[in-house]
Amino acid sequence: MREIIVFSKMLREKSVDELAGIAHEYGFEGYDLCVRPGYPVNPDNVGEALVQAARTLERAGLAIPMITGSLDLLTPDNPTAEPTLRAMDSANVRLLKLGYFRFDPVTQDYWAEVGKIRAALEGWAQLAQKYNVKICYHTHNDRCMGLNAAALAHLINGFDPRYIGAYLDPLHLVLEGEEFAFGLAMVQKYLSIVALKDVLKWREEKNGHGSVAFEVVPAGEGMVDWTAVFADLHRVGYQGPLSMHCEYHQVPEAEFWRILKGEVAFFKRMRANTWGAQATAGAG
Repeated sequence: MREIIVFSKMLREKSVDELAGIAHEYGFEGYDLCVRPGYPVNPDNVGEALVQAARTLERAGLAIPMITGSLDLLTPDNPTAEPTLRAMDSANVRLLKLGYFRFDPVTQDYWAEVGKIRAALEGWAQLAQKYNVKICYHTHNDRCMGLNAAALAHLINGFDPRYIGAYLDPLHLVLEGEEFAFGLAMVQKYLSIVALKDVLKWREEKNGHGSVAFEVVPAGEGMVDWTAVFADLHRVGYQGPLSMHCEYHQVPEAEFWRILKGEVAFFKRMRANTWGAQATAGAG
């Protein structure tokens, strides 16, 4: 419960055994395993590879509470959808993050798109019930449907929270101008995953006026109020995973590992200050 895990997106070249070693070296407790083309577990081999990965990490004392699917894993008729959920059930991985439904406010009708997505989620909920898993949608800026909790509520409200979940990301809520506590109030009963990443934004000149620019920064150096975020999670009794994304694409490798180590320490302190030293089963 409340494991600090790492989204393996940035560790594409690492084998599952190497992932286990990295987790022990840097002190986090498991992975949100990226199941995309080119990764050790991918849509083509998920039926066998996910179970093997889960067993390898479990033997190392690590968890895979969730996986993240390909960006095109959006509807339950995707040919990889049911094999992925079947593999999750066999591997005892219970949370799946979908890809992103994009939205063009100039050419698309918002409420028509909401209807289409809710129809897809109805199908997902049926599959999720069959395999005892939960399908989660991530708040993400840049004209994605469900870009903050208010928009996400349009998509998921009314579904059974055993099978459809909310993935709140404080970074993207900052970018979209939504207070974490306010967003949490709208989707609290669906909250299943929380992202751990920070952001700094500023004014940038554009055609003689202003625009917003931003950069992902190490935790604690940005604009996310982590004290408030963790206090709100404590207030509502949150028990799910806490997923570090570590999306530092333009830094030297040594700097990446330095930031990762610092972020693990930062979030472990936040968790201990919020829930106490034994915040998770097996946490040191």
